[in-house]
Amino acid sequence: MTLGTRTRIQHRAPSHAKVFGAASTALRPALESPRRPARVLAVFPLGVYLEIRTDVEPLVVAVVTGEATRLPNAVVLGDPLPATSVGDEAAVGDGCIEIGRVTVRVRRWWDPSPSLGPVDLPRLALVLPSFGEICQASARRPGLDLDGAAALLAEGCAGGSLTKVITAAEQLMGLGPGLTPSGDDMLSGVLVALRRLGRASGVSRAVWLADWLAATVAFDARTRTTPISATLLHCAAQGQACADALAVLRGIAGHQPLAPAVHRLLRLGHTSGADLAWGLRTGLAAVVALGGNPRTTR
Repeated sequence: MTLGTRTRIQHRAPSHAKVFGAASTALRPALESPRRPARVLAVFPLGVYLEIRTDVEPLVVAVVTGEATRLPNAVVLGDPLPATSVGDEAAVGDGCIEIGRVTVRVRRWWDPSPSLGPVDLPRLALVLPSFGEICQASARRPGLDLDGAAALLAEGCAGGSLTKVITAAEQLMGLGPGLTPSGDDMLSGVLVALRRLGRASGVSRAVWLADWLAATVAFDARTRTTPISATLLHCAAQGQACADALAVLRGIAGHQPLAPAVHRLLRLGHTSGADLAWGLRTGLAAVVALGGNPRTTR
């Protein structure tokens, strides 16, 4: 994934500064815990990524400007980014983030997994073909071959086969280049769609499948992929997603136009948007199939 959509250089905040931001509720446990050391993992024109030093799970906090992709693990600043470099010391906890000589305090929170409300299965079945047509018409394609593990994941989800889903997930995790490999983005899209659309439509088998897939991903992510991608997979396991993916889910549910939301998602990164879109569509197709199929297999 390309973690910023623009490349202009930002003016930096002054030394000894206090700045304020809006944080994802996914970060509440990290921010409200006692202060823990962290390090600067990556620096981009629109974001600084901090890895908290903990043995519990790989946890990365994204400190970004309002122009950046709003990831589910982000604190969005209304001020310039702190001046920093990869490897610099930082700290997270006690209600704030310290990067060099700048302290970031959270003034408000936002939810990376807002409720979609009830959505009936006929609505989902009607939307599915148009979602596919929008993706097919785009020049953006997923970063991986859609045969092999991707096909196995789609087949397993639609048929409710836990064995196929777990096997495919183990093959896809960490597969592909970049800070968020394509296989991880695909899995994230599937996880979020199964959980969020499954709950909204009352398809309990989809949520059951999401629970097992989430457990597999959470167990393996730390050792199978990059710290940034592992954190995003942990968020997806809870149904949390970036703002562009959430907009597509709202479009599927009928709360906003679908086509513009899908087009915005497809423009994300080099292939990440297309990978996420494939995952969301695969999860949607599975919810529709499982809603009309009483059999779920292991």
